[in-house]
Amino acid sequence: MELVFTKWVSAFFLCCCLISSKAFSVEGILGDNKVRGVNLGGWLVIEGWIKPSLFEGIPNGDMLDGNQVQLWSVTLKKFVSAENGGGTGVAVDRDVASSWETFRLWRVSASEFQFRTVLGQFLKCDALGCSATAQSPRNSETFFVERKDNRVHLKLRTGAYLQAMITNQLTADYPGKPGWDDNAATFEMIVSGNLHGDYQLANGYGKDEATRVYQRHRNNFVTIDDFKFLYRHGINTVRIPVGWWIAFDPDPPAPFIGGSLEALDNAFSWALAYNLMCIIDLHAAPGSQNGMEHSASNDGTLEWPNSPAYISKTLDVIDFLASRYGKHPALLGIELLNEPSADLVPLDTLVSYYKQGYNIVRKYSSKAYVIICQRIGKADPMELYEADIGSHNLVVDLHCYNLFDPFFDHLSPSENIEIIYKNRQTQLQALNSANGPLVFVGEWVNEWDVTNGSQADYQNFGRVQLEVYNAASFGWTYWTLKNDRKHWDFEWNIKNNYLQFGR
Repeated sequence: MELVFTKWVSAFFLCCCLISSKAFSVEGILGDNKVRGVNLGGWLVIEGWIKPSLFEGIPNGDMLDGNQVQLWSVTLKKFVSAENGGGTGVAVDRDVASSWETFRLWRVSASEFQFRTVLGQFLKCDALGCSATAQSPRNSETFFVERKDNRVHLKLRTGAYLQAMITNQLTADYPGKPGWDDNAATFEMIVSGNLHGDYQLANGYGKDEATRVYQRHRNNFVTIDDFKFLYRHGINTVRIPVGWWIAFDPDPPAPFIGGSLEALDNAFSWALAYNLMCIIDLHAAPGSQNGMEHSASNDGTLEWPNSPAYISKTLDVIDFLASRYGKHPALLGIELLNEPSADLVPLDTLVSYYKQGYNIVRKYSSKAYVIICQRIGKADPMELYEADIGSHNLVVDLHCYNLFDPFFDHLSPSENIEIIYKNRQTQLQALNSANGPLVFVGEWVNEWDVTNGSQADYQNFGRVQLEVYNAASFGWTYWTLKNDRKHWDFEWNIKNNYLQFGR
């Protein structure tokens, strides 16, 4: 999940509170009828906003994979532009930067980069000139970036520097080594974007240093003491986000870093020790199912639904997880995919994947819950109830935030509470009585867009959410256990009495 508006949950349309007179129970929950859980977000799948310090040691840390750059010639006072957004020529002729003038970075090293256009081609320069026609990057698409403040020079591996010609052409033939004055080889670089996921962390540090960073983080961010804390405060389940590369441990494909499988094994052991149950949540699929950092997108693009190879690999990951943990006494369920995009993942593609994933889990366990996440965006939650995905222990996961949508901007505490009580309840009551999967509020938080909310305001907001989400037929899990932003931090909320929950 993302705080910085990169995870675009439209809670008004998606989130539900399920009020019904029906009695529900969840198999495997000891002493309780439903899941009362917490997400272990930011642990085995990195989200930089949860723990920003993880990224602080990366050289050229503002130039990570997926960050967007614009190049402005200091002599022509024009932006470099991929004509038609890519696939053809490059010119230095635009007064204002838009999508054609914006390139996504692919980081090769701390000083070498490739520049991807909005349509997916790469900036290419050689002795014949520059274009944006390359489908995959090689030497002629790789540039050394020399920086001084916001000024840059771009140099090919051959040693040739790029320059903006008076004819508005971009060429790779600047004579000699440029200085930092106003010359044709000097550009001002504007950097934007905020992808801080596993791909950026691992590729930003490089394998050796990233291995040390990951080892420290995985060993210390979540420990057995946290499971003890959760047990003592009435939590019975943890939802554990994992990335697809866990199936390739201990040597996953570059740039990912091994070790998450050992950490997940530890979590299952700790859960068993404290009578907690585990939901394994496939948070990041190969190719990315939503283009966000929490799905480990390399550059903010989404390729999963358009690639049969990626979908097949994802099913292999589900097979790996189900075969390894399907009989484990601490396994409650496997979530097949977190937050697929409503805009870019077609429903028929998703339903087909969910059906295959359900059958894979059933090969290894007749009891484990198979959890399917609602598409994130303006999609109808009923679409998964109408799909014939599976007949036993199937759960639909909905994520409920009074955030990430302009609808929630600057509402008062009472207006936020009214939405929890009225809008969601009225809109989605039908799901509670639908003849189909159980319903799971897999993510929610005691945070909102309220300025200077008091402790009493937060207590009321949390109380109402607990009251409403307690009616979900499968239960709920809070996002998240630990977070540098305190109201997202479950432990902080409990210890400081902002969220009144527990024994």
